[in-house]
Amino acid sequence: MSSAGFEDRAVGAVMGAFIGDALALGPHWYYDLDALHAEFGPWISDYSAPRPGRYHAGLPAGASTQAGWLLELTLRSLAECGGYDEADWCRRIDEDLFARISGEPHDGPGGYTSQSMREACRLRRQGLPWGQVGGYADNTEAAERVLALAVRYACDLPALADAVVRNTQLTQIDPTVGAMTLAYGALLALLLQGEPLDAQISGTLLARVRSGELPFHTVTAAGEAVAPRGPEAPRRAGQFASPDALLTAGTIARAARDPGVRIEPAWKASLVYGMPCAVYHQFPAVYYLAARHADDFESAVLHAVNGGGQNAARAMLTGALVGARVGFGAIPQRFVAGLERAGQRLAMAQQVARQALARG
Repeated sequence: MSSAGFEDRAVGAVMGAFIGDALALGPHWYYDLDALHAEFGPWISDYSAPRPGRYHAGLPAGASTQAGWLLELTLRSLAECGGYDEADWCRRIDEDLFARISGEPHDGPGGYTSQSMREACRLRRQGLPWGQVGGYADNTEAAERVLALAVRYACDLPALADAVVRNTQLTQIDPTVGAMTLAYGALLALLLQGEPLDAQISGTLLARVRSGELPFHTVTAAGEAVAPRGPEAPRRAGQFASPDALLTAGTIARAARDPGVRIEPAWKASLVYGMPCAVYHQFPAVYYLAARHADDFESAVLHAVNGGGQNAARAMLTGALVGARVGFGAIPQRFVAGLERAGQRLAMAQQVARQALARG
């Protein structure tokens, strides 16, 4: 892995996430695809402003939803602290987000505050400390910000797992959400290390479980077709119940390359896997689009956007994976030019990428 190659991929992942989120700002949360096409045409290919009365109304084309805003907050904390500083991150959320929102859904930076953040804000205002305000919202809110942590610790999977799990649990404590969020972060790290997103990627992830780098419980050892004889090792504190969340990406990548399994056009992955916000709808569609368009950033994010529903999360998470695969240099310049605060975000992404290389 060359230093230049890693930095280009790391910056591509971060900027790809910002771009995917912003591309979906205007057409966000249209579950009626006929209405989506009536208002934005048969194919959305660039940034657009939200229509009056819709989510995020009043924001300009190229702006971010709150997911992009939170990713930037997390990236800035990493850049300024040199790594994940939980106290700094929590302080920024208290001062920069919770102090600015009313608790209503249609409020706050980006024009809408997610369920998990609203719940955490309400409990903070009741006097509960951080560490006791996480809730059971099953959206991808944590994944949308911890992808920056995955970039920062891409060269150190145990540190990645620790940071991602701890930050996720600040707002989302459901263990399935946690397992799927960490699986996404670990996958992103492997792509940054140069691994391909193919049918073998899950085996590579499981090898990291068996080496002790990722905190998932498994009863089989490498090369075993059945469970081993003898007593099962007890689960450790903080260990997820099974590694199944790591198996999804490889299976879906295999399907994306199987000529007998076709979703045409690719944006209809949202109809196959589901258009809503929950992790069990979002991650499978993200993995499909990222695997099918692994070397084509534009196609991947635009199919994510054109699928409707929670397309901001779908495009953001897809953009990070494919950005990690192709690198920043392969992202179309028009997407960078039209993105708000692109220069500042690019500088922070470069700084965090260099921290990852320098400190592991």
